[in-house]
Amino acid sequence: MFGKKKDVPQIDKEQLELIKNAQHRIKQKKRLYAHFVLFLIGAVFLIILNIAIGVGEGVTFFGKDWFVFAILAWLFLFIYHLFNVFVTHKFMGKDWEQQQLDKLVAKQKERIAQLEKTVVKEQPIMTKTPPVEEKKTKISTGLTLIVAAGENDAIGKDNQLIWHLSDDLKRFKTLTSGHCIIMGRKTFESFPKPLPNRKHIVITRQNDYKVPEGVIVVNTLEDALDASRHDQQPFVIGGGEIYAQAIKYAHKIELTRVHESFDADTFFPKVDSNIWKETSKIVHPKDDEHAYSFSFITYERK
Repeated sequence: MFGKKKDVPQIDKEQLELIKNAQHRIKQKKRLYAHFVLFLIGAVFLIILNIAIGVGEGVTFFGKDWFVFAILAWLFLFIYHLFNVFVTHKFMGKDWEQQQLDKLVAKQKERIAQLEKTVVKEQPIMTKTPPVEEKKTKISTGLTLIVAAGENDAIGKDNQLIWHLSDDLKRFKTLTSGHCIIMGRKTFESFPKPLPNRKHIVITRQNDYKVPEGVIVVNTLEDALDASRHDQQPFVIGGGEIYAQAIKYAHKIELTRVHESFDADTFFPKVDSNIWKETSKIVHPKDDEHAYSFSFITYERK
């Protein structure tokens, strides 16, 4: 009871199939042998019934006693049984069935491949993904970015200007007066009140953002450009995120380059010389009213 457990022999699937097939053949041959014995006994029995006992005596077909035809019919059944066991099983057994199935599957696959080739030739558009058109940025011929930035592109810190340059402020007023000025919410909030003689367009994600009468509120830069479409030269005035979005739409940059680097949290994007060409530059030295030297530089898209 507690002895060493005997190993159980393992039979793989192929061996098991061979054993089952052999057992099936043995049963077939046993039934055939039983049929043969029964046929012999039955034939003798039919003869005895007719000759010894007289059953069906005088009954003939085509001049032959009836039991002859009964024995022949039984013999036919026995031969049919014999044929199934030794001939049909050999030539039309499981192996033959599998071969026929494999042939039919192969023909179906070949037919499907031919149909696919026909469809590709007749309707090539259906098998290809239509090319996706690249969305190009639309340049606004009048859109101008106006900004004052340090040598390191710094433009502000804590939502405030880092410097106070009176001549730069005067230039800003002169250029933007009578035009639309586009800005982000934080830039707008840095003003004590809306700047006079300019249409303010404020970009914000906030819903129900409250602004004074006359100020336009939009949710995207594209909406801001649409709102300023009647102005031949709308200006983008900040902040850093809005500049970064708008520079791909702009035709001109009015840059006040302050010749100093500053600690800042907001920056203007780099001016790529492959895209922009300098068309004007006015140098303004440092003086009693200006703590830093600076230059008024105009860039236009190439």
